[in-house]
Order: sequence, then C-alpha cells, then structure tokens
Amino acid sequence: MARLYEYQGKQILKEAKVAIPRGEVAATPQEAAKIAEKIGKPVAVKVQIWAGGRGKAGGIKFAEHPLDAQSVAESLLGSEIKALKVEKVLVEEKLDIEKEYYVGVIIDPSMKARCPVIMFSTEGGMDIEAVPQDKIAQMNVDVLRGFRLYDALNLAVQLKVPTKVLPAIGQAIMGLYQTFKNYHCRIAEINPLVLTKDGKIIAGDCRIAIDDSSVFRHPEFGIEVAREAPTPPTELDKIAWWIEEGDLRGTCYIAQMTQEIKGLNYVGYHGLGGGGAILGVDALNREGLKIANYADTSGNPTAAKVYRAAKVIFSQPGIEAYFLGGFMYANQEQWHHAHGIVKALREEMPKRPGFPCVLLLCGNTEEESLKILHEGTKGLPGRIEIYGGDKVYETEFLAKRVRALIMEYRKERGIKEA
Repeated sequence: MARLYEYQGKQILKEAKVAIPRGEVAATPQEAAKIAEKIGKPVAVKVQIWAGGRGKAGGIKFAEHPLDAQSVAESLLGSEIKALKVEKVLVEEKLDIEKEYYVGVIIDPSMKARCPVIMFSTEGGMDIEAVPQDKIAQMNVDVLRGFRLYDALNLAVQLKVPTKVLPAIGQAIMGLYQTFKNYHCRIAEINPLVLTKDGKIIAGDCRIAIDDSSVFRHPEFGIEVAREAPTPPTELDKIAWWIEEGDLRGTCYIAQMTQEIKGLNYVGYHGLGGGGAILGVDALNREGLKIANYADTSGNPTAAKVYRAAKVIFSQPGIEAYFLGGFMYANQEQWHHAHGIVKALREEMPKRPGFPCVLLLCGNTEEESLKILHEGTKGLPGRIEIYGGDKVYETEFLAKRVRALIMEYRKERGIKEA
C-alpha cells in the first residue's frame, strides 16, 4: 500500500465534505509561524512521517502564538522521530476536545466477505483492536448496492450517538467511505474523529493508504514508489521500483535496509519466496552478519528481471558477499533465475576478484538450473559456492559458509575486523 501523509489525507477528506482543522503544511520554522499567525489561535505542530504513535514519541507539540510555533517547528524539523527524519510539519488549529470517535474502512479479503468493511466506534484515540466489541458497529458493504448516508447514520445509532451530532458523524462516515472508494484505498481511517466542546465534528487525524496498483491514477500525490514503507524511498528503492513497474511478470521486491553501509559484515541478500527467505536472514544474523537489502524474486520472473535485481544488489558499496537464498522448493521455472544470476555474476566478478557468492537454488527444473549455474560461473574469479535442494533446510550451514568466505576474502585483502 502507498501511504499518504496526514496533510494529504486531510485534503482529500475535505473534498468529501469531512470537516478538518484549519491548517497548512510547513517545511521551515518561518512558514510555521506564518501559518500560525493566519490561524490566529493556539495551534498543534505535527510531524509528517509514515508512523503511528507520533504524540507519545514527541512528534506533536502545541504552541500558543506564532513565535512559539516557529520555535516548536525549529525543534522538530530535521529531527528524528521514531527513527524517521522530519522534513515537514502540519500546523493546524488546536482542537478543544469533548469526545473522540473512530471510523475506518478496510478490505476484508476472507471468502465470506471479500468486500469493504466500515467500522465505527465511540472509543477513538486508541487502536481499534483494543476496543471492546460492544463499542464497535460495523457493516460489510455490497459494492453493487453501495453505501448510503442512512447506512452511516445506522452505524452511529447502533452505538447510541447523541441526536444533536448524528448528522455530522453520519456525514463524516459517508465522506470517509467516498474517499476510500474514489481514491482506490486499501485502508482509510479517521482517528480520532473529534467532537469539540462547541459541538463540531472534525477529523483530528487520519491514515489513508492507496492500493499499489492504483497509484498511477493519482499523480497529484507525487508517489515515486507504490509501496507503503516507514521511510521515504532511497535511490535504490526507486530503481528497484522501476524494475517492478516496467515488467509485471513475477515479483522483484527490493528494499534497502540501511541507507549507508558503515563498517563490515554487510551482505547483499537475494531471497526467493518471502517467509522461506526470512529464515536465511535469521541465520545470517546469528552469524553476526547483517543484510544491506532485502530482495525477493518469485512468482516466475523473467531472467531479465532476476538479472536486474542482482545488479541492483551488487550496486551497494560496502557489501562483502552476495547470497542467493532460495529457501523453498519453488514451482517456478528456476532456470530463469539461473540465467539471470549467471549474467550478473559474469559482469560483476571480474570487477571484484575473490568476492564471496553463495547460491542456493532448488525446486522446479532444479537439475537444469544448477547445471546452468555451474557452467556459467566456471572460471570466474570469485569465491562461488552453489547448492541445491539437499541444503534447503540447512540455513545455519549456508550462513556459516557465507561467513567463512567473507573471512577468506578479508584476509586476502588485508582487512581486519575491528
């Protein structure tokens, strides 16, 4: 899912006639002061990062006047909240809260539902999972019938919402569903939906994430990588997404785990099959090794796609090994992987003599694939070890081989571990 920042989510909620606090986004302390001056009352200064729990982490602060807002913004901009760098803050009016509600829309993929589900609760401001069942009203939406305003009102009536705020809450629920539908979302939440002391219903905070496949329909958000991630995309992430976007055959997922490799023990990790590949990550960690990236090429990708993934992994300066972790008996044609890996290694190994490579590949067309790997890497100036299905469960053995080859490589180059 491609997640939006809070200020972006609130802008599209406003289009659906959901009331939001007055406010604007700022990238400098001076901009924050001007926005606070325009609002003309106490403000909340909220960091714009892709993470929940910002308030407890010190990412939401209040200011009584413009100079105070400037000072608060100065302390937040450029700082790190929940290990994420703050580049923008949302400056908006401070709400005088009487009560908090929750409303959310998600997709229920289960066989019995397979539809959007709308949830409303009188207990906002906390995780919906922690709310007692009797405080939640929900409705499965028949996408052919649609969702009507009276459906939204019925959800609120089930929980005995006071009549005087019923129309505004109904409109907020309806507006959230319209936003969910119109922007092809996977999840849309308003939490809290605030009842102010002067009787207004306002979206205090929101979380909205668009389906990856629909991002191209919404260029206005400037989403460069159509996946939800805790941090803005790096250059490596953007290149990896370009591979995925340009060829839909199979999967090529690559995430950079560290933006700058400092020190030793980093491995370029090329996994197959998600859960099985994580076993390889755990084994490397137990050997004191760290992965510079996490990659997954599965779902029968082409040799060209596998080759590009391997080249992106090798492009990371500072890695000391390349590990193809095929920890599963794949039903895809593995010779595509073999051809792609061979092409990448034949280009990379002459540039880095002695470089460690451990390759585990098994499953469909395993015998042919291993033959391609052995013949294609013959004579290359690297420390290349190739394994098949007989080692698929031996994660510890393979991690130890990676570690041993790295130590040989360091010794050859005269590098000592600190």
